[in-house]
Amino acid sequence: MRKIPATMATQHPDNACPVYFLGERFIHAKDEIEECFRCFSELDIDEYMWDWEGKFVDEAVIDRLYNQHHDYFKKTRLGKDKFLTFRIPNIWIESSHKLPRAFMNLLSAEKAAKTYKFHSPPLFEVILPMATKASQLIYLQKTFKKIAAVTEDIFEMKSQLDMIDIIPLFEEFEVMDRAQKILGTYVDFLEKEYKTKPKYMRVFTARSDTALNGGFLPAKLAIKIALNHYHEFGKKRGIEMYPWVGGGCLPFRGGINPENIDAAIDEHRGVATLTAQSAFRYDYPMKNVKAAIKKINEQVPKNRLKYIPITPAENRAIMDFSRTAQKMYQPTVESIATIINTIAKKLPGHRERVQHIGLFGYSRGTENVQLPRAIKFTGSLYSIGIPPELIGSGKALRHAKETGFLPLLEKLCPYLREDFAHVGHYLNRENVEHLAKKHPGIKAIHDDIEGIEEVLGIKIGPTKPHHYIHRNLSSTIYYKLGLNEDFSEEALKAAEIRKSLG
Repeated sequence: MRKIPATMATQHPDNACPVYFLGERFIHAKDEIEECFRCFSELDIDEYMWDWEGKFVDEAVIDRLYNQHHDYFKKTRLGKDKFLTFRIPNIWIESSHKLPRAFMNLLSAEKAAKTYKFHSPPLFEVILPMATKASQLIYLQKTFKKIAAVTEDIFEMKSQLDMIDIIPLFEEFEVMDRAQKILGTYVDFLEKEYKTKPKYMRVFTARSDTALNGGFLPAKLAIKIALNHYHEFGKKRGIEMYPWVGGGCLPFRGGINPENIDAAIDEHRGVATLTAQSAFRYDYPMKNVKAAIKKINEQVPKNRLKYIPITPAENRAIMDFSRTAQKMYQPTVESIATIINTIAKKLPGHRERVQHIGLFGYSRGTENVQLPRAIKFTGSLYSIGIPPELIGSGKALRHAKETGFLPLLEKLCPYLREDFAHVGHYLNRENVEHLAKKHPGIKAIHDDIEGIEEVLGIKIGPTKPHHYIHRNLSSTIYYKLGLNEDFSEEALKAAEIRKSLG
């Protein structure tokens, strides 16, 4: 069995602090080669995501890595000891012109490795973002086969890869609940067309967009639903399942950070891989970053089969609760979309991104509310002193208590009190009161705060000096927002304090 990476570095631009090897916050596409190498060699991260989705990408990545760091990759085999994995564009949502380039890159990387007399093939997996159907996975597999055949015919570049490993990235709650059917249909295709059944499968589950679209509690539960489905599918089909979860540092986006690493590992029992996004790597002391990565590498593989089983009845209860909780979250977000978008424009972008189409639109009747990507969505609300974890959660917790769902919720999400206590440190109650006078939707957040404190028996708010500094910065942002003055400097300082842009 091949080595399954326990840690993956991603290119998510959520860092608030300068990158330690650059001395600046912005990471150009040309810097990502060096970033990849340092993630492998200095941080001991197992895998690095080379992202073709929604951003510019250096297509000479393999040649540059091999040429610039020849001695390292001669000893540390790419594709055997360390892994570079492409996240390809979803051609059903984004322009398709980059997909053939990505597939050709896989094939040419294989040729490059042979030229350098390195391990081959160095690349053999791709991640499909926003996957929703088995037909998408099937199409990609067929397309790669065609491209490989044409490449061999024209350039006489015969590939070792009869097929590639396609890793679906599920980002929608309802899609995660259909995971067994999607995976089953895809495996049936492989058995029929390729006369083979995978010995193992990697499945990627997103946290950020799930939270953005449905709220904090449904997103946490979505991970539990997904992990149960993956492992149950593996048992039925005799396939080893290696799920991974992609999450950011703040609780809304996953709570995977060096300071919270023990709880993050425990809460994500059942996964084989966790992500270390940019804020994880650059917004915390280096010794803490390395210690956290070491802990993930050692402990996560041991916990892969320790997921919490969910019965069909519990699954139905989770889905019912989550749909209700979403209805308590979405109207508030829609009502303050203008504020969120206004603040988001002042938050910096730290990667070379192109226009992205994602899952951040809500549609209600004739209305269509557009929101920024998850990082800036989260950062916008933290900047104004209203952590998005609070939105809808108080009402949802009261509903859970009234319906008897609370014990199951606390069993599946054992760190609720710690999560809300943490996000509460960045709450600015005065801003909530001020905004509620102008935006009726904010009044619901006031009720949510009371509901969280009441049901969980905690008091949330700033407790340490840096929490109060963050609160003061969020007050300044609020007043400058009203005066139409620039508050980008305050927003960045606040992000540094909470150790993540969003």
